[in-house]
Amino acid sequence: MRRPVALRLQAALGTLALAAATGVVLAMPEAAAAAGGATGYATQNGGTTGGAGGQTVRATTGTAIHQALCGRADSATPITIEVEGTINHGNTSKVSGDSCSTAADKIELKQISNVTIVGVGGGAVFDQLGIHIRESSNIIIQNVTVRNVKKSGSPTSNGGDAIGMESDVRNVWVDHTTLEASGGESAGFDGLFDMKDNTQYVTLSYSVLRNSGRGGLIGSSESDVSNGYVTFHHNKYENIDSRTPLLRGGTSHIYNNHYVSLNESGINSRAGAKAKVDNNYFEDSKDVLGTFYTDQAGYWQVSGNIFDNVTWSEPGGDTNPAGPDPKSNTTVSIPYSYGLDAASCVPAVVSATAGANKGLKVSDGSCTPQNPDPSPDPTDPDPTDPTEPSPDPTDPPSGTNLSLGAGADGSSKASGTSYGNVRDGDLGTYWSPAGTTGSVSVKWPSPTTVSKVAIREAAGSEGAIRSYRLVDHGTGAVLATGSGAGVISFPAVSLTKITFEITGASGTPKVAEFETYAD
Repeated sequence: MRRPVALRLQAALGTLALAAATGVVLAMPEAAAAAGGATGYATQNGGTTGGAGGQTVRATTGTAIHQALCGRADSATPITIEVEGTINHGNTSKVSGDSCSTAADKIELKQISNVTIVGVGGGAVFDQLGIHIRESSNIIIQNVTVRNVKKSGSPTSNGGDAIGMESDVRNVWVDHTTLEASGGESAGFDGLFDMKDNTQYVTLSYSVLRNSGRGGLIGSSESDVSNGYVTFHHNKYENIDSRTPLLRGGTSHIYNNHYVSLNESGINSRAGAKAKVDNNYFEDSKDVLGTFYTDQAGYWQVSGNIFDNVTWSEPGGDTNPAGPDPKSNTTVSIPYSYGLDAASCVPAVVSATAGANKGLKVSDGSCTPQNPDPSPDPTDPDPTDPTEPSPDPTDPPSGTNLSLGAGADGSSKASGTSYGNVRDGDLGTYWSPAGTTGSVSVKWPSPTTVSKVAIREAAGSEGAIRSYRLVDHGTGAVLATGSGAGVISFPAVSLTKITFEITGASGTPKVAEFETYAD
């Protein structure tokens, strides 16, 4: 028998009032960006940078958020909206304009791109008001709380979803958020994090989802299988009946999450979906992985997970749990680098990092919370320390360039460029990502020792690369981080594939050569 979440809550969350009903939009002197950088599948397909490089405004009402969107030169003009205070029905109205399409009953990000919404100051709370992303791309939502969004009762918003995405959505990064309800469907609530109708390249990271009947879904029906490439990492799901998430078709990567009190079922892979489920901690829960409520099977690859006081149903009919001894029934290839925390430390790491107003702390795979890497200011012409000499890209390390004759691949590339151009010894050819960020890799058929890399930008694009990560693709270990092109040194490592990730850039970067050296 279904047990509504509302019966297990001590009390519903209250509604806060905002003193000023109209809010403000204040232009800030410098462009800002979300702290850190996108992770997971949001780094693919050209990457997710949100409003980086554009104007920054401050908003304290939903109307002010809509005014900021509608005040842009066009629907693709980058903008970062810093939100402080409580956003609710009383202070959110529809605003019209050529660069926006908004609605009064939700925060509407429709037919737009290149937007960051980030909570600042004393915090940003979207109270009974959902965030709706439709026909949009390159969106970042960070450090906000969305609570008690209803699809029935009063007031209603966003079909009952805290954050909902639908209709050709691409590249969304939702990070350090708190998404919560006060009950299940019978109490008027729906999903906390839903994706449907061709939504792809999404990451949900360092977030808390709690006290809801439904955590979220990918695909609205067994026939809606055009969604996928979604990463869920370092999130806490707590007191959820089901859908953590529900997967219909597509590919998902689910790692380093903490699941507590999943009351009916957890990760529900069905209708051909494939999930890579790594180093998660499942606690005091039931049927945390499998195919449930359908006879259309889904698939999973599992490793390193901990099952602490988890109970499993007997298989039969439309119930196909993966346990009590979960085994992989597929393989899933992950195209990006990532660092895995040990499952044993996931509860502590997630507790210290996940949710809004936690200081945006992250984990680097060492089981120790870290402050996020600062994002470079894209308006700063020289983000490096002026007292430090810049690397000289014309003075390569000694020895043989190991990239010559090696293989190459990477994230989405710009039209007319090639991965192979970075290891052909020709400065006249180059690779560019499909956006301002992306990654390119050099690879060998057998382990090769590397301790230095030289990145050379194509003529005319010098200085475009602002920030980077150098990663051992096989292990996910970060070998070096920094800014600008040039020579990068690090302790010698034996690997088969090394990846240069551009995490910040001015315009479109062009990598002419990705040289590798043993010394």
